[in-house]
Amino acid sequence: MLSAILIAGSDALLHGWITDHALLMQVQTWKGWFFALATGALLFGLLYRLFRQDAGLLQRYAEQRSDVHMLNQFRESVIDNASIWINVLDSSAKVMLWNKAAEQISGYSRDEVVGRSDIWEHLYPDSDYRQSVVAKVNEILAKGVEVENLETRIRCRDGQQKIIDWSSRRFFDQKKELGSIAIGRDVTEHKQMQQMLRARDRQLAILMANVPGMVYRRRCNTEWTLRFVSSGCLGLTGYAADDLVENRSMSYASLVHPEDRERVQHETHHALRENQAFALEYRIRHRNGQHRWVWEQGRAVQAEDGPHLEGIIVNITDRKRMERQLEQLAVQDPLTGLRNRRELEMALQEAVERAEHERKPLSLLWIDIDDFKQINDVHGHLAGDEVLRQVSRMIRDHLRTNDLAARFGGDEIVMVLPGMDAVAATRIAETLQQAMQSMPLKLPSGEAVGITLSIGVAAVPEHVATAEQLAEAADRAMYRAKECGRNQICNALPFPPPPQHTAPHETREPS
Repeated sequence: MLSAILIAGSDALLHGWITDHALLMQVQTWKGWFFALATGALLFGLLYRLFRQDAGLLQRYAEQRSDVHMLNQFRESVIDNASIWINVLDSSAKVMLWNKAAEQISGYSRDEVVGRSDIWEHLYPDSDYRQSVVAKVNEILAKGVEVENLETRIRCRDGQQKIIDWSSRRFFDQKKELGSIAIGRDVTEHKQMQQMLRARDRQLAILMANVPGMVYRRRCNTEWTLRFVSSGCLGLTGYAADDLVENRSMSYASLVHPEDRERVQHETHHALRENQAFALEYRIRHRNGQHRWVWEQGRAVQAEDGPHLEGIIVNITDRKRMERQLEQLAVQDPLTGLRNRRELEMALQEAVERAEHERKPLSLLWIDIDDFKQINDVHGHLAGDEVLRQVSRMIRDHLRTNDLAARFGGDEIVMVLPGMDAVAATRIAETLQQAMQSMPLKLPSGEAVGITLSIGVAAVPEHVATAEQLAEAADRAMYRAKECGRNQICNALPFPPPPQHTAPHETREPS
């Protein structure tokens, strides 16, 4: 239309301007060529623009196809191959996406699930439990509530029960329709491990509470700083665990008896250096002020913050008391409380050897209760036992720290007096006789009796040289005292020196 108007208008102008017919025809020819060229150029421009637009559209289409391909790859590589369960639901709870992990965990394939909503009846067969899960999903869709760490128990296709930890939120698609995406982690094994750990912790707590003693873990420092201690420390030390852990109220080292502390420290450090177990006994101070014997066994362990000691400490006070009682029974006469004959023989041998080494005198008193057999015959053996106990008590009262008194047998009592010669020992014997005569001795029947003592005195090296000779000399001196009328003190007679043997003359051949 525009071209026709331009052609008609230009023809009219040319007829008005040019009167020469030949010139007019030539100008119109030129005009035709001009219009043809202009129209061609215009069409070319329009076509070029259209071609450019088509090329842009094709490029954008290619980019879109590339993006879609990348999204598909992302879905396959990230979503489908993810190790966690990923599923997407639409607004009606139908499954839109169900990745491979969801298939592996649940046992239901994607083809069985996508586009359907009845999968939840299989995963949650209990209707009440299923309704509670559906209510949570509806809350996500309706209110936009984001859920984290929601644990549900599902039943898989093979009948196994699994625990899934869910995180979920809602989203909007291009049509503004609601849906939800959920990510689930199979935490079944983790939960089982937690249950096993809790059960083990309970068992360990019960074990620690019932261990007969105190289980500990401590640093290897001078304060023996406790990092952990069982509840048994209350019964062992009188202090609660909170008082001792990290030295909150006091250190465990402060409870160890001062006489034992250095030894215990040395032995534990030695075990630490040698990487060996150790066991030792020592005393601690209880909160009530009493000292208790304990037995500790432990070994060194390496920790992130340095070496530690772990072990157990047990109260052995009763055992120590029994050991002392057994030791006393082994060396003590049960009737008199004095040392027994076996202990006397060993102690006398040691005393003679010590006196010889130190070049000091040693005396022995052999004491016999006069007419003891008559007391037994007239008053009975119980009365005789009481006489023995009272005489022994009197003798014990006259002992020095290093002296020893023992019942040799029957009514015979022996006193070992280190560092004392025969003269000094005789004075002790006289003191005993005087104490015996002035002491009111009553029998169980209430009857009073008079008791006298016959005493033999022997000394090393004044009378004899050996322990056997000393005992024999004192015994003989006691019998001489009894023969002299009883209630006497007699000194031993010197033993004759051993015979000198002359070695035979030997004739040796010259070498």
